[in-house]
Amino acid sequence: MGILEIILVGLSLAMDAFAVSVSKGLTLKQIDYKKALLTGLYFGFFQFIMPAIGYFVGSSFIQYIQDFDHYIAFAILLLIGLNMIKESFSKEEANPDFSFKIMIVLALATSIDALTMGLTFSMTGIVINIFLACLIIGVITFILSFGGVILGNLVGSKFQKVAQILGGVVLILLGVKVLLEGLQII
Repeated sequence: MGILEIILVGLSLAMDAFAVSVSKGLTLKQIDYKKALLTGLYFGFFQFIMPAIGYFVGSSFIQYIQDFDHYIAFAILLLIGLNMIKESFSKEEANPDFSFKIMIVLALATSIDALTMGLTFSMTGIVINIFLACLIIGVITFILSFGGVILGNLVGSKFQKVAQILGGVVLILLGVKVLLEGLQII
């Protein structure tokens, strides 16, 4: 994968965190930059570390699955994408709690797809180093999460559903691309 693809992956993976950040912003009576910064740091850090964990776990057993890894990568991306789209229709209410416990749980929950993306990176032979890929994903998530809290406070939940759907569609399309490349169609 090249830089552009990593940026697209980062944007897609950040959509869950962005949507949650918008929800968190909705719960604030006024803009709180400290809470926006904290939210960005939680989500950005977990989106940075989880793909690395997935990559190194995946790298340890890649030789056993390299003949069909493109099918696995496609299935993972398809499932993550479909799940993001499904979650966009959820009726869950936003939680105004910014406590450590709540934020850790939210950061973990929104970064599970980043963990599986790290597995996918190990299967697709990522062409840039994993640290750079994780850094790009983490920074994108930080920026979108920080901005999401502020945006949520300013304009409401209008864009939450669209962000999750768009992220899901991009991941599905990347999965199709990985499959087609693995089958040597493109």
